[in-house]
Amino acid sequence: MKEVLIKYIEKDRIENILTDIEKNLFSKASDACNKAYAPYSNFNVGATILLENDIFVSGSNQENASFPCGICAERTALFSAKSNYPKLKILKIAITTKSKDFKNIEPVAPCGLCRQVLLEYEIKQKSTIEIYLFNTKKFLKISSAKDLLPFYFSEERLMRK
Repeated sequence: MKEVLIKYIEKDRIENILTDIEKNLFSKASDACNKAYAPYSNFNVGATILLENDIFVSGSNQENASFPCGICAERTALFSAKSNYPKLKILKIAITTKSKDFKNIEPVAPCGLCRQVLLEYEIKQKSTIEIYLFNTKKFLKISSAKDLLPFYFSEERLMRK
């Protein structure tokens, strides 16, 4: 039998333990969360990416009455970053949520689609992307997208004929 071990850091979200970069990342993700368009789920998500040249790129979830037409905050930020700065590496992403209908007890992790996109960019850039999940009470720091999706799909795991 094999085991998958996922390591992460969990801390109370006390402002004096955060670095200036983390404070900025969290603040920008919170601002993005407030810009979400989520009239159907009432579940706002904000994400902010830090690129290697200290540029921040944010995104929020955008819903549509035809549900498959919506997009998650993480992919909004990722696609915007890679469209505008295709050669720059993604260093970090911070993700937060708020809702009128749900208690935000624990930080919320990305969906499977967003995990796959994060992982593919991580593989492409040949370096890890730190992931921060946070709410008003605590944050989780995950060192790599592979930790969120250990059994990921990629071409390297397939054999071409």
